[in-house]
Amino acid sequence: MTPLVTAAVLLAAVTHAGWNAIAHRITDKLTGFALISGGGVLIGLALVPFAAVPAAPAWPYLLTSAAVHIAYYALLMRSFRLGDFGQAYPIARGSAPLLVTVFAAVFAHEIPDRWATAGILLACAGLTGVALWGLRGRRPDWAAIGAALATGVTIAAYTVIDGLGVRASGSPLGYIAWLMAVQGTVLPLCFLYRHRAGAWALLRPHARIGLLGAALSVTAYALVLWAQTRAPLAPVAALRESSILVGAAIGALFFKERFGAPGSWRRASWSSASG
Repeated sequence: MTPLVTAAVLLAAVTHAGWNAIAHRITDKLTGFALISGGGVLIGLALVPFAAVPAAPAWPYLLTSAAVHIAYYALLMRSFRLGDFGQAYPIARGSAPLLVTVFAAVFAHEIPDRWATAGILLACAGLTGVALWGLRGRRPDWAAIGAALATGVTIAAYTVIDGLGVRASGSPLGYIAWLMAVQGTVLPLCFLYRHRAGAWALLRPHARIGLLGAALSVTAYALVLWAQTRAPLAPVAALRESSILVGAAIGALFFKERFGAPGSWRRASWSSASG
């Protein structure tokens, strides 16, 4: 990984944590995700005229990734409903790079050297340790942890699928634009179906901040996709998960959360919002 790629992935981690903070501020999670996902559709469609259409070999990856992202969002919202997501989600983020390493070796024939492997294992251990630290003196919520592990599988799956897809696309910007446009339609449609006539009243108070969250989300993932065309998938995935640490810092600075305190994990669950 060159310094430029490393800087791009670290910037993606910061923007990722930023849109997680925005997702935390919107109390109704379906409303928040519908705004951010719908905003991603608008941004994707706005980018389409300025980007090359992804090459034909990339489209199976793109469509498969869109389906996996939808499953990811469903598991993510389920984890929110289970409650102790602030413990479970770092497990998902911490387990995902290890799974990416395995998937990348199998499907992309990328086998990291011993130093890269050591770094990936260290990152996974550290990120998972964040979750285990929050379990001090408490009974584990196994349902939430199970949902987090399932979420980690989907994170790893779409990471590798998109890594292969963006490389085959010939246009990282075109790939992210079409991916956002395709995958982002489902949650807004679910929201509209659920709330119907009252949908606009729920969306209006959060519209501006939701669109900002969408812009940060698209930026974060676009940077990651670009990095995946310049570096192996597993190290990019491991470095990207430093967003959890950035999220913890934002929680301490802006939400006055005590990082690592046993009672703070539920309050800190915003840092687990996503993608």
